[in-house]
Amino acid sequence: MANQQPTTFSQRLRHLTAGFMSQVGTALYRAGIHPDMVTVAGLVLVAIAAFFIAQGSLQIGGIVLLLSLPLDAVDGAVARAMQRKGKFGAMLDSALDRYADGLIFGALSYYFAIQDRFGWMVLALLALMGSYMVSYIRGRAGGLRVDVDVGLFTRLERIIVILIMLLIPTILEIGVVILAVGTNFTAGQRLWRVYKVLKEREDS
Repeated sequence: MANQQPTTFSQRLRHLTAGFMSQVGTALYRAGIHPDMVTVAGLVLVAIAAFFIAQGSLQIGGIVLLLSLPLDAVDGAVARAMQRKGKFGAMLDSALDRYADGLIFGALSYYFAIQDRFGWMVLALLALMGSYMVSYIRGRAGGLRVDVDVGLFTRLERIIVILIMLLIPTILEIGVVILAVGTNFTAGQRLWRVYKVLKEREDS
């Protein structure tokens, strides 16, 4: 049976780094590291990054957030190395990803609010709503047996934009606009795909 070809940027990157991440996951598993520990550690780093972002130390927040990124991939690699069969790990990872989104965009909203830049605060909240909807539609579509791994702004693309705008604060507002538009556009893409697949099933 042929393997399904990667369709998004994050899937392609995961495919390219699979061999290396497998080695890392095996090494950590042999060292006694549990994948859930890695997942929680990643959220802790995101929370620290969010604190700096809220205080206006955008570049420091970006650096801390950058340090958290490898952990987002390593937990899955460790789980595969230990041949984990339970589904709680995936649920925990997904849940903490949503907390991470809330922390980052909440910190940006606070940063704009304390400067009385409420229009930008609203855009940051729109980006948060779009991020949640991208993930929510994927979860609901899974229950309908519809594959919605499509769209311009999956999690990896969102993180890349966030990192760039934090590390280069002069383009912060541009990044917020891109995220507000891109995440909600992606949610619309996924919702449209669900509609088309379900419509085809009804007509067949």
